[in-house]
Amino acid sequence: MAPLVNSIIMLGMLLLMPLGLRLVDGPGLALLARWWPVVATPAAVALWLPRGALATGLCVPYALMTLLLAGLAAVRLAKRRSLASAEVAVLTALAAPTVAASALLAERAGHELFGFDLGILALTVPHLHFAGFGAALIAGLVCQTVDSRAARAAAWCVPVGTLLVLAGYFVDDTAELAGAVVLTTGMWLVAWLTWRNVRTRSADRTTRTLLAVAAATLAVTMLLALSWALGEATGLPHPSLAWMAATHGLANALAFALCALVAWRRMGVRA
Repeated sequence: MAPLVNSIIMLGMLLLMPLGLRLVDGPGLALLARWWPVVATPAAVALWLPRGALATGLCVPYALMTLLLAGLAAVRLAKRRSLASAEVAVLTALAAPTVAASALLAERAGHELFGFDLGILALTVPHLHFAGFGAALIAGLVCQTVDSRAARAAAWCVPVGTLLVLAGYFVDDTAELAGAVVLTTGMWLVAWLTWRNVRTRSADRTTRTLLAVAAATLAVTMLLALSWALGEATGLPHPSLAWMAATHGLANALAFALCALVAWRRMGVRA
């Protein structure tokens, strides 16, 4: 499973992050997007090295970059007199990579951070890139574009669900299942709104196709996420982690997150 998870992490660090950052307005973010692949490359190399000082050291610049991004998110928050639903999702997206980088540093150092085994830490890295950053940003863009209760609910459910799943690691499988339900609700709302409202606003056929693929993907991948979380909580038969990485993880990375962000980039919408 490790080579597949590493490949998904590389997609997140080298492609998803700079692509997504270019969709967010704010001082310094364009510069971060430009330099992100440069800083992410050593961390990507570290994924394929044995755990130890060298692998950890190669990840340090990436971790520092995520801290800088979180700092810019804090500045953005300080300038807001009130928080709209879309802004909650966008700020979550800007803060999530710091958690991903912390898990990456610990895993590459061979340190069981907060008692989590190294396998869980490794899976936390793509989860916080693609759900914490990618999905939250997309939910924010949808909410900004579509003025409806469903859009506002999605903008809250995706970041809250992501955080609840993360919190479930500290509590138990039942808490993680609750997070999966909230996250799935938000993602299905994003899919529905993307298909019904966002897709129809574009006159470009390629953009509409990318949005359609992204929306259709979520209908399947989040059902897989629910079945896995339910199985973990109840003991019912459910997919293995390796199978989830090859299906849920890979499809969400390529067919949802990257397709959706490319489509939003083509539409010229910024958060």
